[in-house]
Amino acid sequence: MKTEIINTGTELLLGQTLNTHLQHIALRLADIGVCVQRQVTVPDGLAIREAMNESLARAELVLVTGGLGPTSDDVTRDMAANLLGRKKVFHGSVLEKIRERFLRRGLVMPEQVAVQAWAPEGAEILPNDCGTAPGLYLIGREGQHIFLLPGPPSELNPMFEQSVMPLLRSILPEPPPEPLFFRLVGVGESLLQEKIEPFIRSFSPDAEIGYCARPGEVDLRVPVCGDDARGQIQKKVESLFGDALYATGHESMEEVVVRLATKLGKTVAVAESCTGGLIANRITNVPGSSAVFLGGAVVYANSEKVRQLGVPIEMIEKHGAVSGEVAEAMAHGIAERTGADVAASSTGVAGPGSGTAEKPAGLCWLGFCSAIEKKSLRKHLATERESFKYMASQQVLDGLRRTLLMLGAAK
Repeated sequence: MKTEIINTGTELLLGQTLNTHLQHIALRLADIGVCVQRQVTVPDGLAIREAMNESLARAELVLVTGGLGPTSDDVTRDMAANLLGRKKVFHGSVLEKIRERFLRRGLVMPEQVAVQAWAPEGAEILPNDCGTAPGLYLIGREGQHIFLLPGPPSELNPMFEQSVMPLLRSILPEPPPEPLFFRLVGVGESLLQEKIEPFIRSFSPDAEIGYCARPGEVDLRVPVCGDDARGQIQKKVESLFGDALYATGHESMEEVVVRLATKLGKTVAVAESCTGGLIANRITNVPGSSAVFLGGAVVYANSEKVRQLGVPIEMIEKHGAVSGEVAEAMAHGIAERTGADVAASSTGVAGPGSGTAEKPAGLCWLGFCSAIEKKSLRKHLATERESFKYMASQQVLDGLRRTLLMLGAAK
């Protein structure tokens, strides 16, 4: 099915808002055998109509995100109605749901919000449980499938899962099995290809194998193949890469950590310096993390490492805050104060400047504390500050994952 995505919003083109729509939608479409042929981002206004007109001339499935709100620049509904030659119809049930949402929050609904209850004639309403603007599903003049979806990811993503995916599965005659998907940490993209691709091609010479490298990790996507081949490919990846394989699906590292800790009945805590709370943030983004994550401490200053975690000042003076000794002491300190079964820490030189020859920018020490071991790991990461923080948080989460695997194996 030829598919195109139109992301609308002047703020996307001004760089004020990061466009994450394509990533989420394209990944989910790929899971049901639909590949996006084209994506375009356009500003608010007439450009939306022009982009839709172009896409409908080429594609069988067109998804448009953004422009369904109540303000004057939200014109996607109007442009779709105009392009399809349909009048707009008022849906009282939609307005009532919007009013109820405002009442639950103790707010008075502005009258302008009522514009979101109008839709092109014949449109199927897609409920929005996370916002006020419903999505819309329409059939084009030549049978094209058109989805108009809200722009905020917090509204778009749940709607896509709850409404769009079921509709697409009913539209596709025989959705193929989902492709194999692997996530590996600490493995380079080229090494992964060198080791696994010849084996995959022995089953499917023309397979469109996909690699996606991210800081410190890589994803591998293998298209549909027979059940026997699927099983053999998975076993081969597992045997070649062992613990570097952290997920056989789209799970994030933090989701894997929470799942393992929940399965084992273990609790987790973190002490953060150079990551500034990012590790705790990522863990607590996972639903159900409250059952296993006890808490954390952001101890950026040396004085707070001493005060909150009990790291000896003499240790910091002798070895420096960025050292294996301090990383271990931080992990031990947060474990002792929270009673966590597994604890981890981060301390490093985030960069881009302020490093020394002995401790350059990008240097990071990670500490771990559990019933089976206390250790520290030295890593040299990117020197761009935001990338450094993310990579350090990923390394700590990976260390927590490996520790939980060892605890599980020791049972």
